[in-house]
Amino acid sequence: MDSKVERFLSPKEENEIVEAIRQAESQTSGEIRIHIEKTASIDVYQRAMEVFHMLKMDNTKLQNGVLIYVAVEDRTFVIYGDKGINDVVGHTFWDTTKDVIQSYFKQGKFKEGLVAGVLRAGKELQANFPWDASDINELPNEISNG
Repeated sequence: MDSKVERFLSPKEENEIVEAIRQAESQTSGEIRIHIEKTASIDVYQRAMEVFHMLKMDNTKLQNGVLIYVAVEDRTFVIYGDKGINDVVGHTFWDTTKDVIQSYFKQGKFKEGLVAGVLRAGKELQANFPWDASDINELPNEISNG
């Protein structure tokens, strides 16, 4: 793993983000993943879509996966949601979630931004995809790195 990616979050910060993912997913059938890499090397939205498919996030039963993709060197990120989510949430959801993350990132508070984004996404997912006893965790909660 590249040192720039390693410096982006400490192991302790990564654990706190994974805990936020667990917390968010405990209230919804939705799935949230974070992927961090050095650079997108292509259009950042295209790369987020590639990673979404690579992580098999498009295989959830209700098409309710959300990926927060971060390209560290490019100083950019994308929030990418599957069709099931996009069909029920408005564009303002993605914009307000992005604004929350961006406000922390601008202050250099990357962990706080990702935690706030995860919890906000979880809350929106909860409203449209509530958790029930038959839900299983379809995707790992760990942060993936490119």
